Amino acid sequence: MDWSWKVAFEVLPSLWLGLIVTIQAALVGALLAYVLGLLLALLKMSKTWIVAKTSYWTSECIRRTPLLVQLYFLFYVLPDLGIFLSPFAAGVIGLGIHFSTYTSEVYRAGIENIPKGQWEASRALNYNAYQTMRFVILPQAIPPMIPPLANYLITMFKETPLLSAITVVELFGAANIFSNTTYKFLEPMTLVGLFFLLTSVPAAYAAMRLEQRFKPKNTGAS
Repeated sequence: MDWSWKVAFEVLPSLWLGLIVTIQAALVGALLAYVLGLLLALLKMSKTWIVAKTSYWTSECIRRTPLLVQLYFLFYVLPDLGIFLSPFAAGVIGLGIHFSTYTSEVYRAGIENIPKGQWEASRALNYNAYQTMRFVILPQAIPPMIPPLANYLITMFKETPLLSAITVVELFGAANIFSNTTYKFLEPMTLVGLFFLLTSVPAAYAAMRLEQRFKPKNTGAS
């Protein structure tokens, strides 16, 4: 099995287009996961028992089932119910919903970490629940959440090859189509690995820097 630069350069344009789709899917999926995760966290913290328990068990059911099964359900099962999604839309929604169950725990931990005195001070200022969350709690809770949320973005990026199972032509899907057509696997799959590595390493480094920046300072007495 010999490396062929001719094959490598031949597949590069397809991989480049696939990489763009991969990045788009990861970013849009992450945005959806962040928004749904915050909503899910607030629902799980609800003082209404039925809302909190329903949200909790819904989150657990989604988290404990494979993402691939959920993607198949969105793309292949929903049409039987009259709901049709494009491959990219199904993939992004699947990523967003699946990872929202993880980001919700990040939000919940961050919100619960805010001292109770902040809530009491908000009530003293006559803030309602929305104003308290918007102007007092979230501005303090979100900065420490940024590093783990960034890590989930990287994880979503590495999970995008699963989208090829529902015909999304992302990075892995583009390489797979080329390999199945030419029966050349060494060059396409090696380049896919390099693309993921070269994209993930800077992102991981940025996440590490964010973690150092927002790491809680030790305020104890020396």
